[in-house]
Amino acid sequence: MALIDTLAPAIAEQIERFLDGLWAERGLSDATLAAYRNDLARFAVSLAPRMTLLAVTRFDIQTYLAARNTPGSSPRSAARALSSLRQFYRYQLRANQIHEDPTALIDMPAQGQRLPKTLSEAAVEALIGAPLVETDLGLRDRAMFELMYAAGLRVSELVSATRAQINMRQGVIRVTGKGGKERLVPLGECAVDWIERYLLHARGALLGAAVTDALFVTARGGGMTRQNVWHRIRHYAAQAGINAQISPHALRHAFATHLLNHGADLRAVQMLLGHSDLSTTQIYTHVARARLMALHAEHHPRG
Repeated sequence: MALIDTLAPAIAEQIERFLDGLWAERGLSDATLAAYRNDLARFAVSLAPRMTLLAVTRFDIQTYLAARNTPGSSPRSAARALSSLRQFYRYQLRANQIHEDPTALIDMPAQGQRLPKTLSEAAVEALIGAPLVETDLGLRDRAMFELMYAAGLRVSELVSATRAQINMRQGVIRVTGKGGKERLVPLGECAVDWIERYLLHARGALLGAAVTDALFVTARGGGMTRQNVWHRIRHYAAQAGINAQISPHALRHAFATHLLNHGADLRAVQMLLGHSDLSTTQIYTHVARARLMALHAEHHPRG
C-alpha cells in the first residue's frame, strides 16, 4: 500500500490537487511527482492525528526536519523534503488557502556538491566502438550511442525520439525535453553518418512488418525503453573494459564536460543541454576544472 493511501481522504485529495496543479504549471515527470507525493505523505503522517497540513507553523516544519536528521541520514534527502514542502505551501499561498508560507524563512540544509560521473574521451570512444556494426542490433546501438554523445540527450529524450525529429540534411535533431520544451541540437557528421547507416540497413530489418514512429527500435518491433538502453550501456561498458558503474546519463555528462574542456561557452552548453537555469550547467565547469587540475598535476614538472 502506498503511503498516501494511509492518509485521511481529505488530506490525500489535498496533496493530489497540488500535484495536478504543479504538473499543469511545470509539466514535471511522473518520477518527480511521485517524489513530491511521498515527501508530503510522509510529512502528513508525522502530523496526524493532532494537526492537518494547512495548520502547520514554521516550528512544526523545523521540528520535522530536525527529527529526520539522524546519524547516517543524507542532507540531500532533507533538502529534497524541504523543497517538496516549500512547493506545496507556495502553491497553497497562491490559491489563498493559507495566509503565509511556513517554509519561507527556513534555510536549505548545507550539503556538499555532488559532481556527475563522467567518462574520459578515450572511454567514450571505447564504449561507442564496442557494438558489432555488422549486425542489425550492433548497428542500432552504435547509432544510438553516437546520437547520445553528439547531442547530449537524456535517455528519456532518446527513447521518445521519432524519425520526424531528425533532419539529416541539416544535421540537427529537434528534442522535446523536460516540461515539453523543445530545442534544436546539431548532430555532427559522424552521428549523421551512423544514423543514416542504421536507417538504411538495420531499422527496417529489426521492425519487420511492425510499424512505429520510434527512431530506435527493438527486434520485437517496438521502440526502445529506458531499461533497454540501460542494459545496452552496461553490456558494452563491460565489453570495453570500463569498470565504473555507468548509466546512460554518463554520455550526456561526457558531452557537456568534453565541450567545456575544449573551450565551449557555458551558455551554449546550457542551450544544448536544455537546462532552464545556468546554475544547473555550471556543475560541469567543476568537472572540467577537476580534469584540468589532474592533468596539470600529472604532467607539469612542478605539479
